[in-house]
Amino acid sequence: MKPRTRGILVMLAPGAVLGLAVLLIGVLAWLGLGAEQQAVLVQASGSLIPMSIMGWLIASAALAMPAQRLFQDHVQALAQLEEQTRILVSGQSRQPIEGSGSAEVRALARAINDLAAERHRLQDDVALQVHQASQGIERERRRLAALMAELQQSVVVCNLDGRILLYNNRARLQYQALADNSALADGAGTIGLGRSIHAVFDASLVAHALDTIRRRLDRGATNASAQFVTTTRSGQLLRAQVAAVLDQPDDAPPSQTSQGGGKAKLSGFVLLLDNLTRDFEQQSLRDQLLHTMTEGSRSALANLQTALDMLDFPDLEPEMRTRFLGVVREEAAAMSERVQTLAQQAATSLKTRWPMEDMRASDLVAAIARRMQAVPDLQVGHDATDASLWLRVDSFSLMQALAYLASRLAQEFGIKQATLRLSRSGNHAHLDLVWHGTVMSTETVMAWELDSIRVGDTATPLTVRDVVERHGGAFWFERERARHEALFRFLLPLAGAAASEAPEQADAAAPTRQSRPAFYDFDLFQPSDMARALQDRRLDSLSYTVFDTETTGLDPSQGDEIIQIGATRIVNGKLLHHEGFEQLVDPQRAIPSLSTGIHGITSAMVRGQPGIAQVLRSFHAYTHDTILVAHNAAFDMRFLQLKEGDSGVVFTQPVLDTLLLSDVAHPHQTSHALEAIAQRLGVPMAGRHTALADAVVTAEVFIKLIPLLADKGIHTLGQAREAAQQSRFASVKY
Repeated sequence: MKPRTRGILVMLAPGAVLGLAVLLIGVLAWLGLGAEQQAVLVQASGSLIPMSIMGWLIASAALAMPAQRLFQDHVQALAQLEEQTRILVSGQSRQPIEGSGSAEVRALARAINDLAAERHRLQDDVALQVHQASQGIERERRRLAALMAELQQSVVVCNLDGRILLYNNRARLQYQALADNSALADGAGTIGLGRSIHAVFDASLVAHALDTIRRRLDRGATNASAQFVTTTRSGQLLRAQVAAVLDQPDDAPPSQTSQGGGKAKLSGFVLLLDNLTRDFEQQSLRDQLLHTMTEGSRSALANLQTALDMLDFPDLEPEMRTRFLGVVREEAAAMSERVQTLAQQAATSLKTRWPMEDMRASDLVAAIARRMQAVPDLQVGHDATDASLWLRVDSFSLMQALAYLASRLAQEFGIKQATLRLSRSGNHAHLDLVWHGTVMSTETVMAWELDSIRVGDTATPLTVRDVVERHGGAFWFERERARHEALFRFLLPLAGAAASEAPEQADAAAPTRQSRPAFYDFDLFQPSDMARALQDRRLDSLSYTVFDTETTGLDPSQGDEIIQIGATRIVNGKLLHHEGFEQLVDPQRAIPSLSTGIHGITSAMVRGQPGIAQVLRSFHAYTHDTILVAHNAAFDMRFLQLKEGDSGVVFTQPVLDTLLLSDVAHPHQTSHALEAIAQRLGVPMAGRHTALADAVVTAEVFIKLIPLLADKGIHTLGQAREAAQQSRFASVKY
């Protein structure tokens, strides 16, 4: 029986009991009267009955309130206490119980809090001991993580079904570059734990490689591998090396290998990925240039040799001599043009040969100073640099440029001493080469900036301007007359400048968020093919996409639009913070100030962002093969449903709603708003009212709801969907 129904019955119960008691007394009194007395009573009943009914109603109303209070203090308070106690017992929250109701119930709540505190203390002691015992394993795990992070090759580990178990950052970046919509949500829809590698590679390619590995293992190979080259859907050329991951039986002796009886079992594979597209293009370009240079030069040299041989004839007519001299000039000019083109291509290649990398500013200054020590007759020092400052630079070309400028100062102006200074300036840094004394004209500076860099015997076609443009910065010359100083200044980007400079916003009192209406004018519980296939799967074994939307308003049927989608993923019961999806959307309409006051998104912020159709296609790829989860999911799903025609994608996955599931787990609680659920379960609410932050809170709430649902016998997806459909909120229509 639902709590609301039970409360109504409690209020009616005293009146019903009183009415039955009066009726029973009246019947007994009637039976005890004689015929004359009964006749007199019948005559008086015309006035007695209305008065009796009125008295019964007044008495029932007077008894209803105390009965309701007694019910709340002794029955409902105990039911709420039981639900809150189960949360403490499950370990989902350490939030103390706020006892309500009678003094006895509040005392019981305090006793439970004391027991829970002692339990938490014992759990912390055990956790500390486990942590101390596992420190060695944790160190090895961190070493492996560091090694994977530093590898320049993409590494992906999969099980035999092609599900991704592990990947490094290089693989994430490479997959992002391969994606059709890599610019959306920072390429979040391209790779992730639990996702299928077959979204990038055709399943038959991987199957062929695994068959090759199995055959080699059967022949006794210790480290079997296979290799193939393929193209992706985006036209990229990839080389994949597939290596076997073998499971050794627990009962096998330490010396047992796959050669010794074939007991090792293939349990997965490692993919080592190389993108050959750029290398192939560069190699093709080099081959083409070489061919053009070779063939063109061979013909030109033949023509030159012929012309020169003819010019050796003493009796050659003047007209013919002029003609052959013209041939020499033309072929020499053509060869010069080909050489110039080759030099330009080489220079372009040099500009990107060295990668842009994060480097500590103090290390960069020290390295440049050491490089400049090679300049004859020049002493170079450097001022102290902030050790916390990091730059995003091509250190090799930058060192070449500064050494070149220092050498020209020493050679042409006799500068004997120079100093390097580096300081922060907003989202950038100033790197200065400072000297005293002689200064030069602006024309000289511009000439140096455009000349090829040469230091000693080392020469490169790069210029100072090329280096500056590579960094997206600036370069200029300054005089400081007061200190008799002159300097060359480079403007360089900081590493992660956008993130480090993001203003810290205090949690100011935000406008009250208007309650989202629940749109149940379509059926969330309609079973899809995917839902039927996953019906009997346990909740803790599934992969989920937990998402939230920010909108211009609350009524999509009246033109309100999505302006932001945020999502995160849950795999094997773990929240994957590093695989989030967050993307602003241009709604092609103004955002009301009331909505902006809630989520902080302005019309200027979304102007120029991708449209909803493009974003939904990327989000659909991100949610592939997962269950959708949201709080008040019907609201968000309504917006997605109305955009199916524009985007061309349909979200057919099963949908779970934390609003409904919370009501299933805790039917006696008065509120199932996301904030109230999070508070009950001990989930922090920092950063609310951005789509991604709300999605993360919802995901953490959902993870904690799973064991609480299990306590009620709800273990599978089918059971959760059926229970949610019976929730009191699922029948509400707006």
